[in-house]
Amino acid sequence: MPSAQPRQHRSFFAYASAMLGSLSLLAVLCFHFPELLTSKEFRAVYNETFARHLLLVGLVAAFVLGTLAILRDRNKRIALIGVGGATLAVLLGGTNVQFDAIGQTPYSLGLDWFVISLFFSALVFVPLERYLGQKQISPLRPGWRTDVAYFFMSHVLVQFILILVTASTSTIAGLAAFPGLKAAIQSLPVWAQFLIAVFVADMAQALLHRAYHNIPWLWRFHAVHHSSREMDWLAGSRIHFVEIVLTRSAVLLPLLILGFSTSAVNAYVILVGLQAVLAHANLGIRFGRMFGWLEYLLVLPRYHHWHHARQYEYIDVNYAIHLPLVDMLMGTFKLPRDQGAWPQEYGVMKLETVPRGIVEQHLMPFRKRKTYEDHVA
Repeated sequence: MPSAQPRQHRSFFAYASAMLGSLSLLAVLCFHFPELLTSKEFRAVYNETFARHLLLVGLVAAFVLGTLAILRDRNKRIALIGVGGATLAVLLGGTNVQFDAIGQTPYSLGLDWFVISLFFSALVFVPLERYLGQKQISPLRPGWRTDVAYFFMSHVLVQFILILVTASTSTIAGLAAFPGLKAAIQSLPVWAQFLIAVFVADMAQALLHRAYHNIPWLWRFHAVHHSSREMDWLAGSRIHFVEIVLTRSAVLLPLLILGFSTSAVNAYVILVGLQAVLAHANLGIRFGRMFGWLEYLLVLPRYHHWHHARQYEYIDVNYAIHLPLVDMLMGTFKLPRDQGAWPQEYGVMKLETVPRGIVEQHLMPFRKRKTYEDHVA
């Protein structure tokens, strides 16, 4: 009987080419249909020249990396996706696509937000996790496709999420009137407003987060987030759409009611975006005795990883996303005495209760089924 063929190792060049070629094609579509595919709010962050230069870098890199993978006979089909995507992007106009002034449409997708965010997130965190990772795991670990789908959903539907969050909070915020408190907060400098906003928002988020863990029907939504079996920068994207709206509403509501300035709120939005990725990242940062106190001041990867640990003694702790102080006040702070200790396993306690795939996971909270044959284990 012939021996089985050894499994071919995945080529980083091939998969990087596939990602860059696909993103380049999506970017060209954004140039062709800016009113429908790009977010007005995010367009204010970058300009057309930056977008064209970034597209050029993506096209060149997709061709070069894909060609190298093909010449090395490594994952040629995957490499051809990258080269083919980049080729189609060039045929559709590439960096030379011209467009008139961008008109107004009632709704639009945040495809530009997805492309730019995925590109830079991967550019920063893939090398960091490769050299500073607590565990040696591949960026293409099991479940990565599901998490990319979640990343796509949350970024592309950003305007619709914003509409739902605004609708759920504006009416309540309008009814709550605290003119004296608002005036006191608005009299503070922006940096002081920012610090207070971080504490207030983190307390609101932590209270809701604990409710997710202790109220069964809410847990069915939150279990999707905890179903990741590996922790890295992409794992934090695995969040049910309903939870995204609920959490962002719960965080935004107190900030609106208390009247924080736009600058303070925008600074907080930047922080929460960065720290949400960092908290899930596979970064084995060790501070030693001299700087070990930082883990008690800021939520860092090890702190949040213990919240995701598949261990009974950690299923009701470490709810904060910014400040461990919030957990200390709630009585839910917990870290091992050994500063070098990390969880051995991640995921929900009953793996069979969460199915695989973004569609099945979104349907799961609304079904009566309690277990699934095709589950996240």
